[in-house]
Amino acid sequence: MEERPLYDVFIIGAGPIGLACGIEAKKAGLNYVILDKGCLVNSLYNYPLNMTFFSTSDKLEIGEVPFISHGNKPNRFEALEYYRRVASFWDLNVKLYEEVQEVKREAERFHITTPRGEYEARALILATGFYDIPYLMHVKGEDLPKVKHYYDEPHPYFGQKIAVVGAANSAVDVALETYRKGADVTMVVREEELSPSVKYWVKPDAENRIKEGTIKAHFRSEITEIREREIDIKTPEGDITIENDFVLAMTGYKPNFSFLKSIGIELRDDEMRTPFYNEESNETNVENVYLAGVICGGLKTNKWFIENSREHAPLIINDIAKKFNSK
Repeated sequence: MEERPLYDVFIIGAGPIGLACGIEAKKAGLNYVILDKGCLVNSLYNYPLNMTFFSTSDKLEIGEVPFISHGNKPNRFEALEYYRRVASFWDLNVKLYEEVQEVKREAERFHITTPRGEYEARALILATGFYDIPYLMHVKGEDLPKVKHYYDEPHPYFGQKIAVVGAANSAVDVALETYRKGADVTMVVREEELSPSVKYWVKPDAENRIKEGTIKAHFRSEITEIREREIDIKTPEGDITIENDFVLAMTGYKPNFSFLKSIGIELRDDEMRTPFYNEESNETNVENVYLAGVICGGLKTNKWFIENSREHAPLIINDIAKKFNSK
């Protein structure tokens, strides 16, 4: 029987924080591997093509590698280039397009199974983010090809009647960009107004377009059914039907709670389903299993960003190294 590779640290997720954990593990002399079911920094890759970060480039740096961008705030293209450069500079042990299917505890080790093989590890770091599972509207017709939960660029929607669902940054950005590229845009918003968290330099633009009617908007409303050429919307004034070619549901995303629970990680009985972890080490209720990055916030996905969760990496690796060196 082929022997399973044994690692000190097994990192699930090759996003910026997963890479930062790998860098710290390498600096500490620990044997590590980083796995991701997609490409390098897969979540960033799936961001809209023209997206600009809220953070400045220096706040996105990891591994002491300078991030130089053309503007004060880098765009998606620059970020992908930067994190490729980080991975190459540190010669990180990254395995891509390899999804973790199962994690089992065996004595003081973890047994990890993927489609390509089996691994063993003394410690796990989950840096899986939250971008894989979209919130669904749970309405008839949501499975039609015209319904998109991810957005990349505005060109396909030129001359089309589109409905943008949501009130936060993603929905506002999509509404403005598609409108300016020739789409007929209607926003469908459950709340009474656009979210207060919308970027301060974008929100007035959207509100003015809605006020002048170039972007139509239905507040305190929701889609109740989607068909090939039209949608039904429940509004405070009553039910309406409008022509529609595409529905862009920018309703947000959530972590893979099922995977956390399968490992034994407990979730708090609160609205945000926050995972249990020690804030001094980021270790969960399962010994030698750690959380890094946005996954720490549960459903509160706007609490942790690259810039304020970069410090999870040294925190976690220092705790792991201290444990292993004391044995």
